[in-house]
Amino acid sequence: MDPLKQLQQWWQEQQHSKTLFNPILFSLALILFSLYLVKLIRGPKLNLPPSPRRLPIIGNLHQLGTVLHRSLQCLSEKYGPLMLVHFGCVPTVIVNCAEISKEIMNNSAFQNRPQIKAADALFYGCIDVAFCPYGDYWRQTKKICVLELFSLKRVQAFQYVREAEVAEMIENVRRCCSQDGALVDVSEMLVNIAGNVISRCALGRKYTREDGRESFGDLARRAMKLIGAFNFQDVVPYLGWIDVLTGFNARLGETVKAFDTLLDEVIEEHEQKIGDQSDKKDLDMFLGGTDNSASVMEWAMAELAKNPNVMKKAQEEVRRVVGNKPKIDEADIAQMEFMKCVINESLRLHAPVLITRESTTATKLEGYDIPAKTRVLINAWAIQRDPRLWERSEEFVPERFVNNPVDFKGHHNQIIPFGVGRRACPGIIFAMAEIEYILANLLYWFDWNLPPGQTGKDLDMSDIFGLVIHKKVPLRLVPVIHSFSS
Repeated sequence: MDPLKQLQQWWQEQQHSKTLFNPILFSLALILFSLYLVKLIRGPKLNLPPSPRRLPIIGNLHQLGTVLHRSLQCLSEKYGPLMLVHFGCVPTVIVNCAEISKEIMNNSAFQNRPQIKAADALFYGCIDVAFCPYGDYWRQTKKICVLELFSLKRVQAFQYVREAEVAEMIENVRRCCSQDGALVDVSEMLVNIAGNVISRCALGRKYTREDGRESFGDLARRAMKLIGAFNFQDVVPYLGWIDVLTGFNARLGETVKAFDTLLDEVIEEHEQKIGDQSDKKDLDMFLGGTDNSASVMEWAMAELAKNPNVMKKAQEEVRRVVGNKPKIDEADIAQMEFMKCVINESLRLHAPVLITRESTTATKLEGYDIPAKTRVLINAWAIQRDPRLWERSEEFVPERFVNNPVDFKGHHNQIIPFGVGRRACPGIIFAMAEIEYILANLLYWFDWNLPPGQTGKDLDMSDIFGLVIHKKVPLRLVPVIHSFSS
């Protein structure tokens, strides 16, 4: 029977009923039926990407584990390399395909990044280059970063910082070697040196605290965790009040206040030094410079410890290039081809971040409709482990990059740890100069052993998800001073 005739028949039946609420029920039914007809007439059904069935309010959150990049990889095996999931009320397109990811990152419709709660608070309304909306302001900020802050000339000018911090780190490790069998917390050591290098370059000096307060590196790590942490405001906005109960708002407020205090101290010091003509200028850099670089080095050292034959090969190259010189210089680093392959393979196997975007307008992607304000999450971790792109994709094989033109600088779809296109990370040169120099020194001066009774097969390589994908269990190794007499 025609829906309109059904409605007329129902109305006639109701005329003989004396129930008080019949007029109200009829009005509601009429409104709902009218809205349904309007939708049928005016709104063509969108051809959205395939999606797992979602629940009210929470969307697909119940199908996602705490290790998000792995959960999304598993879902994509069922729903395809391009799928739609709902993080609470927020529709998010998940990309697990190299070709589609490059298309997105070069598409003007996907140049915005989601302005999430923590970033909005920490970066004063998302006015930083990482989260600010795509437009003239972003272009000018990016231009300053590329030309004035992260150019090759500026990176080279800060070699003295890297050398000083590495020398101090090596001396600390030597003191540990004097205690036979002493373990070094490599994870903590790498976070500290990355924070110190960034602090000196960005703020003019190390902001380590002797009064119990956090250092610049500590604050940076805390901020990065908050940016990558779950909160209700970002996924179910009308439940944002629960963030008060969970303590998220309090943690965020404390971190913002701590940064304000630190920056006030920095500004006051700089105002007192106006007129200083020193060549050692400061940079205005990103919090991510600490966590990202430390994570890459941590994974590289973990893989080398797990694969002692690869460790030996890398050490032999470094020691052959440097010889018996008292210090490694930049010219030496340029000749360490296999060590660079180790770094490339670490970046491939352990992508530090997932790449986020947000559509500014309604658009098409692979034939699917993508509405405006849809978030996009590119699972670089899954792409870089795709067996269709990489042989032995789950194994650590640095040799795959020997005489291989594929690199991580944004020219190749299959390895994108720093992103691609206009919003790719502008600090690649700075990060790689730091990573290469620190790893070269660790491999040159010391032999690194696993704790007694432990083999590479026993080493826990599980990870945890956040804004930066970290090693779950901190890496602890036994350093031994290398004897060059042999």
